Amino acid sequence: MAQSISSDDLSNVRRDFTITEAYASGVSWAAVIAGAFVTAALWLILLTLGVGIGLSVVSPWSQVGVSAAGIGVAAIVWMIVVQFIASSMGGYLAGRLRTRWATIHTDEVYFRDTAHGFLVWAVGLVITAVFVTSAATSIMGRSAQSPPNSMAQSRGIAGLPTTPETTGYLLDRLFRTDPPNPNRNNALARAEAELILANAVRQKNLLPEDRIYLARLVASQTGLRESDAENQVSIVFLRLQQVTETARSTIARSSLWLFIALLIGAFCASFAATLGGRERDRVQPA
Repeated sequence: MAQSISSDDLSNVRRDFTITEAYASGVSWAAVIAGAFVTAALWLILLTLGVGIGLSVVSPWSQVGVSAAGIGVAAIVWMIVVQFIASSMGGYLAGRLRTRWATIHTDEVYFRDTAHGFLVWAVGLVITAVFVTSAATSIMGRSAQSPPNSMAQSRGIAGLPTTPETTGYLLDRLFRTDPPNPNRNNALARAEAELILANAVRQKNLLPEDRIYLARLVASQTGLRESDAENQVSIVFLRLQQVTETARSTIARSSLWLFIALLIGAFCASFAATLGGRERDRVQPA
């Protein structure tokens, strides 16, 4: 025959349980770390899938494949979708796996679940950033160890949002000769012209003395007349300004959309954690 529990005994049990829970941590780090690793893994998997899909629809032929504008819009949408799926899954898992709070007020439980989801998003973002940074550093290290090729490789304009390929093309255009001379060695002249152009792009103006000096430098290396060399300098500088402005605008737009996508990810992780915690609390012990 089962013995009945008196109200005093039940009160003592609840008091002891409350004291024990009061000294316990409000964060279930095991659940947070598990959700963060799931979030980071899904981010990388979905981003890899997006890159594969993007490369499959891009074509080097004109009028074939998706346009650059279409690729940009699709990349933004996919970035938001990745944040939604990965962050929601990680936050929900953290909510379901976290320790149950039996004597905590409902509002406090909601706050803690939201905090768990936000922690999952933050830790997952750090894990992904560390992985991507390590991979990029490794790739750059291998590129730095490879032997330089002055005809196909350029350092790029330092401090400016242009690609080395674009900068190398413009510098090659500046020092072209007619007829072409593949054996010419103008590395020092190219480096000097690069510094002058970099300063001019930053200042948004090519000073007259720099223009004249560059024209004489180009004339000495290519055999052009100084007037033709000065015209060539003006054309290259204008093109470099256009490329720099386009790259700057692209980076600015990408950064803003990345910020919005990350905010969406933080919200989805926090909300999904509350859903997971609610489902966890509905489970009754057998």
